[in-house]
Amino acid sequence: MRMKRHYFIGSDLDDLELLEEQLESGGIPTPQIHVLSLDDTDVENHHHLHDVQSLMKRDLIHSGLYGALIGACIATAVLITTYLMDWHTSPAGWIPFIFLAIICLGFFTWEGGLWGIQNKNVRFKRFQQVLEEGKHVFFVDLEPSQEPILSGVIGTHPKVEEAGAGAASPHWVVAWQGRMKRLFVETLP
Repeated sequence: MRMKRHYFIGSDLDDLELLEEQLESGGIPTPQIHVLSLDDTDVENHHHLHDVQSLMKRDLIHSGLYGALIGACIATAVLITTYLMDWHTSPAGWIPFIFLAIICLGFFTWEGGLWGIQNKNVRFKRFQQVLEEGKHVFFVDLEPSQEPILSGVIGTHPKVEEAGAGAASPHWVVAWQGRMKRLFVETLP
């Protein structure tokens, strides 16, 4: 089941907080709702708003995956070159070349992550101008069965404007976030 992300833009955090409360009371879990803002302090002062985590504002995952892809290509090239040049027939065998391939994979994944941590998340780049104007981006990840809940609630918020839709976090990520919250909030205190 594929989830869909709906983006909205608003300038009033009180209104966005009310929107989030209404969505949650309608049956949409908190980990599916987020607010992206450059004013993190103001969002934190609205205790019911679910802020985008600092790490998720960065392109760590996306760039790390590209780095892993490049690393996998280079690791494959190392192993193919080792085979074609008959280097594996030396007394050392395959072991040093397998280790070299693993190091290449790890290094390029790490470098991709470092590159990504310096850049804004590619999913949020289109909202940079809006964020700099002092507005906030409210987004919610929905399963198809939850779409009517959003349709019913969003009509009562005229100051919130629709800003499009896109791919959402996978269902397993949202479920994992809910479990982690329950673990740290309900189980461990």
